[in-house]
Amino acid sequence: MIMLTAFNRMLDKPDLGKLLLRFTFGAMMLFHGIHKLLFGINGIIGMVQAHGMPAIVAYGVFLGEIIVPLMFIFGILVRPAALIFAFTMLFAWLITEPGIIFTLTNVGAWGLENIAVYLFAGLAIALLGCGRYSVMSNPAWR
Repeated sequence: MIMLTAFNRMLDKPDLGKLLLRFTFGAMMLFHGIHKLLFGINGIIGMVQAHGMPAIVAYGVFLGEIIVPLMFIFGILVRPAALIFAFTMLFAWLITEPGIIFTLTNVGAWGLENIAVYLFAGLAIALLGCGRYSVMSNPAWR
C-alpha cells in the first residue's frame, strides 16, 4: 500500500499532464497546417465549394491548424482555442467524408478515428484548461 501511494504521488502531476496533452496535439496538428502552408489549400477550397460555401471559408484551416496549435503549445487562451480546435475537426469531418462514421478501415479502426481523436482531445483540453505551464503569467490569458 505504501508503494502504491508513493507511486501515485510520484505521478500526480496534473499541470505536466495538461502540458503534454496540449503540446502533443498542438504539435501534431501544426504538421497539418505547415503542410497546407507549403502545398496550398486548393483541395480544401474545392471541398468547401462543393458544399455550397464560399472559398474564403477554406482559409479557416489556417486558424484551426496553425494559430490554435501555437496557442496550445504556448498556453495562450487555451480553452477558447480548444473549442475552435474541436469545431475545426467537426467541420473537417463534415466536408470530407460524413459517411465514414459507420465504417471500419481495413485494419479494424473506426473510419472516423483520426478526426475523432483530435475532436475529443480538443474537448478534453477545453475542460481541463491550460494548467500552470504557459508563456502567459496572467491565469486569465491561459
